[in-house]
Amino acid sequence: MRIMAIDYGDARTGVAVSDPTGLLAGFTTVIQSHRPECVADQLAALAKAHGAEELVMGFPRNMDGSEGPRAELYRTFAALVEERTGLPVTLWDERRTTIEAHAILHESGKKMKAHKKNVDAVAATLILEGYLTRKRLQG
Repeated sequence: MRIMAIDYGDARTGVAVSDPTGLLAGFTTVIQSHRPECVADQLAALAKAHGAEELVMGFPRNMDGSEGPRAELYRTFAALVEERTGLPVTLWDERRTTIEAHAILHESGKKMKAHKKNVDAVAATLILEGYLTRKRLQG
């Protein structure tokens, strides 16, 4: 079962899609758009093209686990994505994923300027890997 992870952002949205077994992260990309409707439509096209059967989206939480200030915006966007894709969206705690993504890119030798292009796709991959790990442990 293919699972697609979404790292939603104001200007860029990272996307990662698992392999057909649902065990590993595979395809990644970044959607460049400020318009939620445009992003949702592109996510629907990617989900269809890659045969995604399940969606997981990063959800902003504070370090103490409470909901972050952008939580309602993300819930609204998740509902839009569900409407456009016909697939349920699982909201996944995304605390520290962007920080970890920057660290991964830095360790790989990428210059800070190059991080902007890739950090959202790496963050989506981290969301996907965390979600896949939980599914394996529960399963």
